[in-house]
Amino acid sequence: MAGPPTLRELPPDYTHPPPTTAPQIPTGNPKAPLWLRTYFQGLLFALGCSIQRHCGKVLFLGLLAFGALALGLRVAIIETDLEQLWVEVGSRVSQELHYTKEKLGEEAAYTSQMLIQTARQEGKNVLTVEALGLHLQAAFTASKAQVSLYGKSWDLNKICYKSGVPLIENGMIERMIEKLFPCVILTPLDCFWEGAKLQGGSAYLPGRPDIQWTNLDPEQLLKELGPFASLEGFRELLDKAQVGQAYVGRPCLDPEDLQCPPTAPNHHSRQAPSVAQELSGGCHGFSHKFMHWQEELLLGGVARDPQGQLLRAEALQSTFLLMSPRQLYEHFRGDYQTHDIGWSEEQAGIVLRAWQRRFVQLAQEALPENSSQQIHAFSSATLDDVLHAFSEVSATRVAGGYLLMLAYACVTMLRWDCGQSQGAVGLAGVLLVALAVASGLGLCAMLGIAFNAATTQVLPFLALGIGVDDVFLLAHAFTKAPPGTPQQQERMGECLRRTGTSVTLTSASNMVAFFTAALVPIPALRAFSLQAAVVVGCNFAAVMLVFPAILSLDLRRRHHQRLDVFCCFSSPCSARVVQILPQELGERTIPVGIAHLTTTVQAFTHCEASSQHVVTVLPPQAHLVPPASAPLASELFSPRGSTRDLLDQEECSRQKASFEAPPCACWNLAHFARYQFAPLLLQSHAKALVLVFSGALLGLGLYGATLVQDGLALADVVPRGTKEHAFLSAQLRYFSLYEVALVTQGGFDYAHSQRALFDLHQRFSSLKAVLPSPAAWAPRTWLHYYRNWLQGIQAAFDQDWASGRITRHSCRNGSEDGALAYKLLIQTGNAQEPLDFGQLTTRKLVDEEGLIAPELFYMGLTVWVSSDPLGLAASQANFYPPPPEWLHDRFDTTGENLRIPAAQPLEFAQFPFLLHGLQETADFLEAIEGARAACAEAGQAGVRAYPSGPPFLFWEQYLGLRRCFLLAVCVLLVCTFLVCALLLLSPWTAALVVVVLAMVTVELFGVMGFLGVKLSAIPVVILVASVGISVEFTVHVALGFLTSQGSRNLRAAQALEHTFAPVTDGAVSTLLGLLMLAGSNFDFIVRYFFLVLTALTLLGLLHGLVLLPVLLSLLGPPPEVVQMYKESPRVPSPAAAQDSGLRWESSPSLPQAFARVTASMTVAFRPPPLPGAYVHPASDEPTWSSVATPTADTSGSPSARASCPAAE
Repeated sequence: MAGPPTLRELPPDYTHPPPTTAPQIPTGNPKAPLWLRTYFQGLLFALGCSIQRHCGKVLFLGLLAFGALALGLRVAIIETDLEQLWVEVGSRVSQELHYTKEKLGEEAAYTSQMLIQTARQEGKNVLTVEALGLHLQAAFTASKAQVSLYGKSWDLNKICYKSGVPLIENGMIERMIEKLFPCVILTPLDCFWEGAKLQGGSAYLPGRPDIQWTNLDPEQLLKELGPFASLEGFRELLDKAQVGQAYVGRPCLDPEDLQCPPTAPNHHSRQAPSVAQELSGGCHGFSHKFMHWQEELLLGGVARDPQGQLLRAEALQSTFLLMSPRQLYEHFRGDYQTHDIGWSEEQAGIVLRAWQRRFVQLAQEALPENSSQQIHAFSSATLDDVLHAFSEVSATRVAGGYLLMLAYACVTMLRWDCGQSQGAVGLAGVLLVALAVASGLGLCAMLGIAFNAATTQVLPFLALGIGVDDVFLLAHAFTKAPPGTPQQQERMGECLRRTGTSVTLTSASNMVAFFTAALVPIPALRAFSLQAAVVVGCNFAAVMLVFPAILSLDLRRRHHQRLDVFCCFSSPCSARVVQILPQELGERTIPVGIAHLTTTVQAFTHCEASSQHVVTVLPPQAHLVPPASAPLASELFSPRGSTRDLLDQEECSRQKASFEAPPCACWNLAHFARYQFAPLLLQSHAKALVLVFSGALLGLGLYGATLVQDGLALADVVPRGTKEHAFLSAQLRYFSLYEVALVTQGGFDYAHSQRALFDLHQRFSSLKAVLPSPAAWAPRTWLHYYRNWLQGIQAAFDQDWASGRITRHSCRNGSEDGALAYKLLIQTGNAQEPLDFGQLTTRKLVDEEGLIAPELFYMGLTVWVSSDPLGLAASQANFYPPPPEWLHDRFDTTGENLRIPAAQPLEFAQFPFLLHGLQETADFLEAIEGARAACAEAGQAGVRAYPSGPPFLFWEQYLGLRRCFLLAVCVLLVCTFLVCALLLLSPWTAALVVVVLAMVTVELFGVMGFLGVKLSAIPVVILVASVGISVEFTVHVALGFLTSQGSRNLRAAQALEHTFAPVTDGAVSTLLGLLMLAGSNFDFIVRYFFLVLTALTLLGLLHGLVLLPVLLSLLGPPPEVVQMYKESPRVPSPAAAQDSGLRWESSPSLPQAFARVTASMTVAFRPPPLPGAYVHPASDEPTWSSVATPTADTSGSPSARASCPAAE
């Protein structure tokens, strides 16, 4: 081989030729798509060049704008109200809830504080005197809770809910009753005298010890007070309520107690009662008629003998009812105790929550650690605390996640060659994305979108992982400029032109995905989806506008040879560029057919002091070898230009400079993708294995999807191992009871629809989930109570009429009930003639069919509400509008007193029920469907009604959740197809991408089944969002394949080579962002977010980098352009080729007019010296004073860094 030519052999007028590319001839007729993409890329190019020219200004203005938006976080509102978070927007439940609040107000009638006692040894019987004694100890300790707020002391007797306090005309008796009237406490202790110890009221009468429920005998007290006051009405009230001797007539749990009253059945025998016998059938409060606590409310895990007798139980429950904040405010408004503190409803709520927390604390500490029993306490304040803790932002986890991301971005973008290192860019990119996330959330706060647990616990990490993906993509693309790009003027423009389409497509797909997820009509998840979409939009703006400015500033740093990260210091290793002058092949060197061109060059280098570039001259000596036996191998290892050959085939060990990179610096993800991954993946047997594995994975996903159950219990949200979780688990296991109500609306005539109302109640009572009432206990509906009361006063009237105590013109001598009936019977409802005494014997208050006389219905309602407070309270009717107050005086028979004002037509009333046995979501749905069917039947009879309660608020969404999920996914896949087809301009490619996305969604659904994740609104949002998130792993590969040239295998390999590194880095960054979720205290966050999103990331990576390239290599669309080399008119003959040292072989598969050349090059060179180093001139090296212009090329212009291949 001839020696290398000297520089003097070059023509004196030789100049570096401009880089050229071979003609690109479109295949088919895709001119319009190419033109559109070219136009869009032209806009991106102009944007990048403009940003690079004004990078400082863009960076300053961008940071200023994002910082201003981030200030919106100061007005963020965190929503923790379960109804506001989980009730389906626009649903019938939402409309019904709005109707209820419109009529009754925002709050329930009372709040519940619960104690559940179980044995530490699971399954042990608690129906023993010892266990009941420990339950008394815990309940008594908790009931004595006191808190001091606003200079006042608040105890149970002040804030508890008292049902049906009667109005008594006698002031002394009224004050005594107000102090003594018992709190509503549903407890198994009420079967015994010890239940009175939980009641804290007391009263004082001269000459008597303090009156408490532990020593109060109402019958004896009335006898003693009879001579001093007229208590006939009060005595009748107690008789109707069947108060009797109250607690002092019940057995003592501990007969040895010195306070055990002599009236107790076992006081004299001193024998302990049979706990199971006493608790069988439930207990009563102080009123046997109106306060019956069913057994299911008190005992859990019961066992019975074949005759149905209670034998044992595994749990006890006591429930303390407190007033709502509004009730407490109204109760003490204007009272002397609160007149000096500016009493408000907000203060009432603070008092209640403080007392509830103290109650729970005392209950949990009541029993010693070595006790055989354990107490689980819970209150509505505890639930609020759990939800607040669940919604709080963990600064430690957020900081840890972002520090991990910063470390990874810095390390993965650092290079041994300081000229190509981008560690500072990685740090700045992560910080920029963090600012973009904060600005997006701040914008949402300013738009009034409330935050919730999903926003605070998940979105910061998820958005960071998604946003950093595009940062890696731009940074990888920026390290390598295309052919002929000026280093300073157009570098950023070319970067955006090459990657902007992918970034736009992924961001648009993510935004469409989250906006589509907002179709799920659950407020918490709708807010999360909208916030995620806004944050993705802010990330997109930051990556496309501000991050290019950061890259442009880093380019200046590299140009001035400054250290990475520590840019104030000069770099010890300046960029060492080898400039290779291109040599045009002579006419005799054009091959015909497919050949592998190998050129060996002995390159002499010269370092010009001004440019510090090395120029290498390539002599036109080459030889052709037959193509390799493996077609893909010859294509993959035949680079598109000399730059890659120079970089890839150079060995670091041959560098002789004073600076040597370590061997590990020669390996990176792009190197792995090109030399190991792509050749292995795109072999025929590997493709077959990938398809079989993907099919099996899809099958497993479909099977796992069948395992997914619906539901989300509160116990799944509360952290495991906490006292709150222990209570919820015990409650779900032993006391799965739910208070519900059957609400009747306005719009129909209650008076003439009584039969339909009774039928509705009967249908509802017959539902499987409705807890049946004991046969001996009065029904729990206001209409029954009302009718029975009317029948009672009608019977009293009949007796008084028959005995002559009531006559046509007087009722003074009759009983209280008889006088009430007298006044009702003479009502006509006519304003002109309101009274008709002739009706006394011609009409009845209730007819033979058990229906109330329609003309007396609303007047009788006024009388019942005013005269039977205990019955009204027990019915829980909650009338709206409330009937007017009316005071009865049987001695006042004037015309005005005889007139009874009629209540207004009812617009709201309710029948209370208890649902039991609801464990699984299917049980809830069965109960919901049965209740809705009963209401629909009543609607045909003209009665407008709906069910209300927690099961209907939080479980009815599951009736249509799967349908909503399927609709959202289908809509999203269609939208993704349209977006991809629009930006890729290839429906074929878009269809393949959508198929892969659908597979990821199905397989993720199956993973949820195997992980035991139940389907609720939260997993639905993740599944819907998975379509958009998976686009990050697929669209870059698809776009790279679409814009490459060559065969399908070659294009798939090229796409992998250029996208493997950024896609993998993006996946790792997402996993690092999610990693901090694994440390959450809430198992719900770990299972429903960390595990599911981690599975999504791994599935997306697997399908994007393994399955999609295989599908593209088999089914991908043809290339948009192909590069052709026209045959020279003077083709060398074989002989001539042999004379010149060329060996060629014609290919019968190609037309004779074209030939395709794949070239590789091995270059031996002497590396340039470091800047500032002393250079010893070599005698055999020519001198050259010309200046070469450095260029970077990926297709034909031979210039490159002389270091090892850098990650792409």
